Amino acid sequence: MKNSIELVKKIQAIAYGGLEYSENIFDRERYAELKTLSQKLLAELTGNSQQTIEQLFQKEVGYQTPKVDVRAVVFKENKILLVREKVDGCWSVPGGWADIGLAPSEIAVKEAKEEAGVEVKPIRLLAVIDKLKHDYPVSPFHTYKLFILCALVNGALSPGTETLEVNFFDRNALPELSATRITASQIAMLFHLWENPSEPVVFD
Repeated sequence: MKNSIELVKKIQAIAYGGLEYSENIFDRERYAELKTLSQKLLAELTGNSQQTIEQLFQKEVGYQTPKVDVRAVVFKENKILLVREKVDGCWSVPGGWADIGLAPSEIAVKEAKEEAGVEVKPIRLLAVIDKLKHDYPVSPFHTYKLFILCALVNGALSPGTETLEVNFFDRNALPELSATRITASQIAMLFHLWENPSEPVVFD
């Protein structure tokens, strides 16, 4: 199933690329049909309606590239900051999709404030990972995740519009994690990188 979905996503990316660069009207018709067929297949593989899949991708134009998810990694007294997501009731490192016009460090600061109520200062990049190469559920989008270590400036915890709770957790007492956002092995990785600042950035 996962491999099939990834193949369909690649076909769809080819269709979008063809629509972006092809000037031949007949080729554009073929790429448009390929786009429709790939979305129909994706709907069948994921159990969603074709309309749902079409709406999901209706804002996607031009050559397709991976989406970027930026996460603020904050530690205090050997514990990591996590937020409980409204969407699934589970916990993750604060963060979200990258915003146009903001640098990754600025997004980390923004997301920490919006989701956890805390003011932070970005310190360094810890990791850049490809979700496809890690143990995540299948997704309609190819995503890169950036984990940025941030120092706590003001620690007044407060949930935001997308979060239910905020707290710091010991590595050995983690709550139920949001499967599409973070894994236990990645939290272990983040602790290791924080405790070993001379370690290089983890990638892929």
